[in-house]
Amino acid sequence: MRKEVDAKLATVLLLIIILIFISFVLSVLKYEPLSVLQRIKIPFFNKTAPLEETEELKLFSSEEDFKSYLDQVDSSLASWGGGLQMAREIALEEGFSDSIAPKGMGGAEPERFSETNVQVTGIDEPDIVKTDGKEIYFSPTNYYRRWSFGSELPIYPNGYEGIKAIKAFPVKDLALDSEIEETGEMLLAGDSLLVLSRDGVSGYDVSNPKSPSEKWTMELKDQTYIIAARLMEDKVYLVSKTNINRYNPCPIRPFSIDGEVLDIRCTDIYHPTTPVPVDVTYNAIILDPQSGKIDNKISFVGSSALSVIYMSNNALYTTYYYPGDFIEFFAGFFSEKCRDLINYKVIKDIEELAGYDISDTAKMTELGVILNEYISSLNTDERLRIENELTNRLTDYYRDNKRKLERTGIIKIGLDDFEILASGNVPGKPLNQFSLDEYENHLRIAVTVGESFFGGIPVGAERESANDVYVLNDKLVKVGSVLDLGEGERIYSARFIGDKGYLVTFRQIDPFYVLDLSNSSNPSVEGELKIPGYSSYLHPVNENRILGIGKEGSRVKLSLFDVESPKNPKEVSKYNLDEYWSDILNTHHAFLLDEKHEIFFLPGGKGGYVFSFERDDLELIRAVSGIMAKRAIYIDDYLYIIGDDKIKVLNELNWEEVNKLDL
Repeated sequence: MRKEVDAKLATVLLLIIILIFISFVLSVLKYEPLSVLQRIKIPFFNKTAPLEETEELKLFSSEEDFKSYLDQVDSSLASWGGGLQMAREIALEEGFSDSIAPKGMGGAEPERFSETNVQVTGIDEPDIVKTDGKEIYFSPTNYYRRWSFGSELPIYPNGYEGIKAIKAFPVKDLALDSEIEETGEMLLAGDSLLVLSRDGVSGYDVSNPKSPSEKWTMELKDQTYIIAARLMEDKVYLVSKTNINRYNPCPIRPFSIDGEVLDIRCTDIYHPTTPVPVDVTYNAIILDPQSGKIDNKISFVGSSALSVIYMSNNALYTTYYYPGDFIEFFAGFFSEKCRDLINYKVIKDIEELAGYDISDTAKMTELGVILNEYISSLNTDERLRIENELTNRLTDYYRDNKRKLERTGIIKIGLDDFEILASGNVPGKPLNQFSLDEYENHLRIAVTVGESFFGGIPVGAERESANDVYVLNDKLVKVGSVLDLGEGERIYSARFIGDKGYLVTFRQIDPFYVLDLSNSSNPSVEGELKIPGYSSYLHPVNENRILGIGKEGSRVKLSLFDVESPKNPKEVSKYNLDEYWSDILNTHHAFLLDEKHEIFFLPGGKGGYVFSFERDDLELIRAVSGIMAKRAIYIDDYLYIIGDDKIKVLNELNWEEVNKLDL
């Protein structure tokens, strides 16, 4: 009977520790703000990386070298692919008003037209709508969006109809020109339309929109997914990931272009010199959008969990997430916090265990044996006391050491020669691509630390999350940081503009932070504003005003922030929209700003909305019902509201409807 009680009590204590580990493993993949992940496998981490802030990368020397690396990390992370989507047909309906007609009603060339809302000016991103000012290319979106913006190509098809080529200019000639039997988000490079789908990439010649023709096709092979694409100066920067085959990890053949297979040898693939859990090989290429020819390529291993792609005018950045060393964490805990609680020999055994050259799985098992033997030697009263002491002390220790338990690796690839320029890591996890920004040869990155462990370390503890901003030099070495913003909360949105940073964290209220990043080695919080709700997307509407779009309760919320005095940010205007959701909460591509008319557009579930921000006042000047609005563009002074069911065109001078195309 006594042995049975001893075993039960020992099991309770052991479970406290094991639950910590399990909860982290599960949360690595299940935590994703405002999204639902598909095809999840539970990872199991063995060998983990130390906590140095710089990482050296080198090429594998052979397939055996690759396999040996995998044996050291023994990971089985989940991966998921993305695809893109389409829907129905468009029929032209005659009729428009010309009471006040700006330029563009007739046959003149457009003087201006909008582009996709992107993070970095001059670097285009794939979206479901593209225009050259005369033609609109539209992928109707009968889909479910799975990831939050910052993770690319986040659409899973739920139907198939094809991309519509629509004559948009002049306005009176609005009509369907042709349909491409393809489905996907798009990039438009001159007369080449690239369609990125779950199956690959196709390049179409659209010099004659009435008769587009396919020029080349990239076909993805099994277990390869496109995760990001950028277009700059008529070059496409494409990043894909291929699940690692642990038995035959290389060569890798991720895709073929017009039947010619890309062959990536083991000796072409980079890896961190210190083993970290990996489950995919990332393949980045520079693609000629006209010919489909690959101009350059580079490959490296990483984890598929919560990867973020960011591109500046100088470099392509890829992040990957991995855990810290749990055994080292617990060895430190027992050594620093439990010498008066646990027998000295037990602590020594745990410290020695941390240095063994065996997997973390074996170490965790051995740790359980060590603790079980010790707990079994105690009487019932002492066991109960130690159990409570361990729980409370672990709370304090975790609060001070949580940054050791989760890290984000960063790889920087130069755009000139497409070689790895630097690699490094920071604690925590970035939210999306807006969490990273390059400015004056420094990278700023905003991360949340400790969110993954809530409910696991320790049982019954308060949420211990915090938010940090790190500044890294051109070698990705940390030179400055701002720590512990919004303790107990997580990042909902971030935006870096010049030497300023704007951050929103949220749990109950919305702290809006203004950061001074002018001194890279000494960044600081300059101002803070606490208001109800949260903003999940931040957009500068002019030099001193930031627009926040998010939610307050069950309604979409718009906030206009005055940041002219960074030390004293103000919410100068607020509007709660009678909508539960807007696609802007999923993707920044759904947002349109027209600076000329000082308006912005956002889609909702009930229709589309045009807001003015003149004189620091958010005013709803036009609501458009009866349309499943997804995007809007402007050509000259006409606003085209594009929905799955129809396109409506508004005259921006008087906001009258002048034409439409019904589904």
